[in-house]
Amino acid sequence: MAKTIIELKHADLTLGNAAASVHVLKGIDLTIEAGESVGIVGPSGSGKSTLLMVLAGLERLDSGEIHIQDTPLHAMSEDQLADFRGRNIGIVFQSFHLIANMTALENVAVPLELANVPNPFEIAQRELRSVGLGERLNHYPGQLSGGEQQRVAIARALAPSPALLIADEPTGNLDTETGRQIADLLFAKQAERGMTLLLVTHDNALASRCSRQIRVRSGKIEGDSPARQSAAVLA
Repeated sequence: MAKTIIELKHADLTLGNAAASVHVLKGIDLTIEAGESVGIVGPSGSGKSTLLMVLAGLERLDSGEIHIQDTPLHAMSEDQLADFRGRNIGIVFQSFHLIANMTALENVAVPLELANVPNPFEIAQRELRSVGLGERLNHYPGQLSGGEQQRVAIARALAPSPALLIADEPTGNLDTETGRQIADLLFAKQAERGMTLLLVTHDNALASRCSRQIRVRSGKIEGDSPARQSAAVLA
């Protein structure tokens, strides 16, 4: 029997203040099982990226509950939440978020070091080699292509061996071929490690590689269905 990794109950969130406030999430209920690959799609402003940030523990709900691996994130302090996120959730952003004055190796190792993980540089080197950057360990982000920078970001996300990998428009800043390679890498790593993969994308071809698609509109889930094609078919 599949195990539930994420459970969202009556999730409600408003961003901004007074006249500038926007009711972004409107009482969303969502359950995701361990090992699923889920594409979150919808028009701009629909709330899909905010939903992803809630699931990543980067946005707090106004009301409702979020449980990840049976842990109530909504009841945690900021320090507890940061510690849980660092150990259990890997996050990949569209714009890489690498530190410019750190090498690829340091970008992956330093978060592990700060989290008191043993042998952080050994782990970082292994992860960078696993994403094809064994020859680029000591290069700075400015010396790397966009695809290589995203590979560093993926290595950093994978380094703590998270149960959940979250990606927000991971191919959005890349050309078509590089984007396909990055997508291949994400799905390969998910399959290899048995992780749960959640991604927000405007790319229907990328979303169709997921085992499930969730369609968001106006802060609500308007559709939830198996994708037309599986990653195994397209890989």
